[in-house]
Amino acid sequence: MMNRKINMHNGLLMACVLLLSMLGACDKNKMEWGRDPRYGQVTMAELPLELREAISRYDVLKSYSDFTLGVGIDFALYSSDQTYRTLVNENFHEVVAGYEMKHGSMVGADGAINFGPVDAVIDQLVAANLRVYGHTLVWHQNQNASYLNSLIAPTVVPAAGGSVLDVSPLADGSFSGWSRNNAGGMTLVDNGGLSNGPALRLEVTAAGNEWDTQLMSPGIPATAGHRYEISFWIKSDGPGNGRMSFDGMANNYPWLNGAALFETSGVWTKMTYSTSTLGADFTATASTIKLAFDLGKVPGVYYVDINSISVIDEDAAPTEYNHVPNGGFESGSLGDWAALNPGAGIEVVGEDVHAGSYAVKMTTSATAANAWDLQLESPGLPLQAGNDYTFSFYVKSSVAGQGRVSFPGLTNQYPWLDWRGTGAGESFTTGTDWSLISVDLDGIAYSSGTSVKLSFDFGYLPGVTYYIDDIKVVEKGGGGSPGGTLIIEKTPEEKKQLIGGALETWITAMVSHYQGSVHAWDVVNEPMTESGTLRTGANVVDPASDEFYWQDYLGEDYAVLAFNLARKQAKPTDKLFINDYNLESGSLAKLDGLIDYVNYMESQGAAVDGIGTQMHLSLSSNRDNIAAMFEKLAATGKLIKVSELDIQVGTTSPTMEQYAEQAALYRYVVEMYNTHIPKEQQFGITVWGISDNAQEHQYWLPEDAPNLWDQNYARKHAYKGFADGLAGRDVSEEFSGELEY
Repeated sequence: MMNRKINMHNGLLMACVLLLSMLGACDKNKMEWGRDPRYGQVTMAELPLELREAISRYDVLKSYSDFTLGVGIDFALYSSDQTYRTLVNENFHEVVAGYEMKHGSMVGADGAINFGPVDAVIDQLVAANLRVYGHTLVWHQNQNASYLNSLIAPTVVPAAGGSVLDVSPLADGSFSGWSRNNAGGMTLVDNGGLSNGPALRLEVTAAGNEWDTQLMSPGIPATAGHRYEISFWIKSDGPGNGRMSFDGMANNYPWLNGAALFETSGVWTKMTYSTSTLGADFTATASTIKLAFDLGKVPGVYYVDINSISVIDEDAAPTEYNHVPNGGFESGSLGDWAALNPGAGIEVVGEDVHAGSYAVKMTTSATAANAWDLQLESPGLPLQAGNDYTFSFYVKSSVAGQGRVSFPGLTNQYPWLDWRGTGAGESFTTGTDWSLISVDLDGIAYSSGTSVKLSFDFGYLPGVTYYIDDIKVVEKGGGGSPGGTLIIEKTPEEKKQLIGGALETWITAMVSHYQGSVHAWDVVNEPMTESGTLRTGANVVDPASDEFYWQDYLGEDYAVLAFNLARKQAKPTDKLFINDYNLESGSLAKLDGLIDYVNYMESQGAAVDGIGTQMHLSLSSNRDNIAAMFEKLAATGKLIKVSELDIQVGTTSPTMEQYAEQAALYRYVVEMYNTHIPKEQQFGITVWGISDNAQEHQYWLPEDAPNLWDQNYARKHAYKGFADGLAGRDVSEEFSGELEY
């Protein structure tokens, strides 16, 4: 290949190429350059040679910076990709984990934190002399929302399903067959139990022996050698305790070893005695057994929910129970079923039944075209999360028909699976003969609460009549009736306590564990709306699976709590930041709101060291707003960090002009940061990602080219613009000598 030499000493050609980066003059000498996007993403190898040569002569980025220069990285790529790792190590002082240090990545289903994977990468980073910035402790996204929601989910209390104990003498207040010691202190409260059901009220007026206030059951039929589970729900007006004694069991006095002692409080608590809970064989030794509540030790008022007192033979053959109320419509009416879209009519009829005396008849209208044009919905089914069920029903139609079933309340509400393995897709077909539709619901997971509904959607075809009967949801392996099952919502105070505890556990563990290797944290991320008010999830219709709003349970002081918890564990030299995006946008209302919120936090006792502005920009970003934002941030007196800088061009195949605009804007951001933020307040600038390579953009800007290196890890025009901003000058003007190519 022939080599050509071009003198760079103040040559007009080079001057024009460099000025091109700022969209300057010399238009008549400008090289026409571009690419039809149909032929793929433009690479830096296609930049004009002189510009490419100039960019290659630049030093690594951190050599031009007198403040901390950071980068958001993918920890897995850093560990596995040598080219990626080398660029990080050579160009930056500090790294931020893009995802791996967030709640959703580190917290398991049981709330346990897995530090191992992050620790391994941090060891690599420290060995490379890189500092680590923690991102992020409290956010509304990238959370293990399933775990957090499980903490505040309603309590499901199955009543005495399959119980061999008759509690009616307690429920009617007669106490027939029950023995009472201190009978005057035992009364019935009609609405004092769970969900306003009946409760026993046991009043202990003075400290004494456990048996001074004792209620013993009559003999309960039992099978010698069978294991039993005995359970009930209890609470008290104040702190209390009690124990259980038994008769006819292999271990009648487990309290001798402390196993059957319990404490009570103002919160309903379930007490369970079985082989699994006592750690011993809890079996019957006779044909009858008895149980006794011994509550006389500590003065106070105790309440036992009558409907929850349960004695279950664990070795008895399981019985099948249908969890769908009125699933055969044998009440002769729809009952609690809802005709959401009645079409030409939904009614219970005594004709064309599959079993029993009734079935439901559904007829589509003459204009029916969508599944939801004929829709029948069941009442809520209190199924247990994680359990396995079989859902089934029988259906027939006047002519060939089509339908589907949705499951409101489940995480997968719209499975519309291949019901019969025939490739039917989202729906199933029906005919003039009864056919059975059966679907397994294994390990069910809830989207919210613990109530599932069945929605029969049969509006696909006009003028079709359907008959549906014997609708069942049966737990696999059997299971007794949960008749009277109770769903107890936690109070706002209980939710605040539970979520506050989860926040304390998370922040305390993270900051203390990484105290020696992480020097600063984004404690709270993205707290504000675009209008400058505190963000809330109250109006979020369909939250993502990793979305959780701590502030909805902890109130506006959630950030105060978070900062105080982090401060307690951090080293004195560690810096704590609040961080948000779009602070340079619109009327700057979001910025003003964030500053006001920081002032509020500090008035409540939190100490905020710094404010992070993410700065995910585009070529159309308002430059005047960028300068005004930095001026306002500087006026706070806080440390200021540009925390996630990238600049979108709107395509993966930019033109040379777009690349030049991107470079100019990178330079402008750095210049405005240096111009308006005093040196003592400059915490640094972090760019968000290394390159435009697809492996870095699976979840962030996949159809763009926002970074300083291209998809092949070659320096872009933006690299020069950013470096010039850091250096405070056009570095290439200092180059001399000859270019060779």
